[in-house]
Amino acid sequence: MRPAAGRRRAPAVPVLSIGGLDDIRPGSLLVAMPALTDPTFAGTVVYVLDHSDSGTLGVVLGRPSQVEIRDVLPGWCDLAVDPGVFHVGGPCEADTALCLAVSPAAATDEGSALRRVAGDVYLVDLDSDPAELQEELTGLRVFAGYAGWSPGQLAAEVAEGAWACVPGVPDDVLGESAGADLWRTVMGRQTGRLAVLSTAPADPSAN
Repeated sequence: MRPAAGRRRAPAVPVLSIGGLDDIRPGSLLVAMPALTDPTFAGTVVYVLDHSDSGTLGVVLGRPSQVEIRDVLPGWCDLAVDPGVFHVGGPCEADTALCLAVSPAAATDEGSALRRVAGDVYLVDLDSDPAELQEELTGLRVFAGYAGWSPGQLAAEVAEGAWACVPGVPDDVLGESAGADLWRTVMGRQTGRLAVLSTAPADPSAN
């Protein structure tokens, strides 16, 4: 009797892993998936500053404005990386300035102008004296406004597949990439099908 011919199994397709709420923490990135068509966030990369039961706060990376830092905060312009402009951090409180800096060896004693977000990335108190931080910082970037989610709001968006939750690195904050280039850079360093998505349009509505 001849053995029955078995069916050849199709090659396994990697599961599209986009992370979940447990992966969201200060210093992580929320990367807009192609399904996210809200024009405010389509094609964006958001650096998470805080995530708790009270909600989530972050800043959109890679959205430079036309407003020069030297025209608004002249004392800080020499510490800012190029381009020396405000970046649009999100739709919330657009008249509020948030500053992120990178420092490999900052001292964060009580009363320090720096508050660690994650790793070498810090929030900077813009009311402090920039001259006192000049030797500590690799560079900084100033954002106008921020992105915020109320309790449960981001969880629903992640469950819908609107965001991928991936680790961030300091270069994401200070790097030269912006817009779709930043989105592709972040997606391209992921694994599996997320990396494949790096060749897709960051904002499908732009086609």
